[in-house]
Amino acid sequence: MTSEQILDIFKKTGAMLEGHFVLTSGYHSPHYFQCAKVLQYPYCNSMFASAIAEKFYDKNINVVISPAVGGIVFGTEVGRQLNVRTIFSERENNVMTLRRGFELGKGENVLICEDVVTTGGSVFEVIDLVKRSEANLCGVGFIVDRSNGEVDFGTEQFSLAKTEVIKYKEDELPEWLKNIPVTKPGSRDIKGK
Repeated sequence: MTSEQILDIFKKTGAMLEGHFVLTSGYHSPHYFQCAKVLQYPYCNSMFASAIAEKFYDKNINVVISPAVGGIVFGTEVGRQLNVRTIFSERENNVMTLRRGFELGKGENVLICEDVVTTGGSVFEVIDLVKRSEANLCGVGFIVDRSNGEVDFGTEQFSLAKTEVIKYKEDELPEWLKNIPVTKPGSRDIKGK
C-alpha cells in the first residue's frame, strides 16, 4: 500500500483529526493521528501489521517490543503474525523500563513497533532499553512517520506512511492556531499541560 492509501484509511476511519493538538513530543499541531481509532478495526490492524511483519520476517525476530500505550495493540499484532513473544515498555519515574515480569534476554533479536513517530523520543528510549539488556536490535517498524523520513534510529526502519505534518514549538505558535482550543489526546503527560 502507498502512503496515500494508508492516510486515506486514517481519514475514512476518523483517525486523522483536525484542530489544535499538543503532541506527545510537546509540539503543537493542527493535525493529529489517533491510531487507536483506526486500530479498533481488526482488518486495519492486521493489514498494517502484515506489512511490518513481512518486512522483518527474515530477521529471525524473537520478541517484539512496543512503548506503552500507543504501540501496544499494533506491536502485539505484529508479534502474533511473526509468531513471537510480544512485550511492552512503560515509564516508571520518567524512565522507560520493563515491568510486569517482562524481560529481554541477552542476544535476543528484537523488533520495536510503534504507531506514530514525530521526533522518535519513545522509540529512542526503547532502543536504549534494548541496548542495556544486551539484546540485538533488528529494526523499528511503525505505521506513520510524521517526520517524513527525518528521524533516523540508526538501524533498519520501515514505516507504512510518511508525511510531514505541520508542527510548532509552544513559543512559536501562529495566531490562527492560538485561537483554537487545545486538545492533548496523547497518552504521555506533558509538563505544564
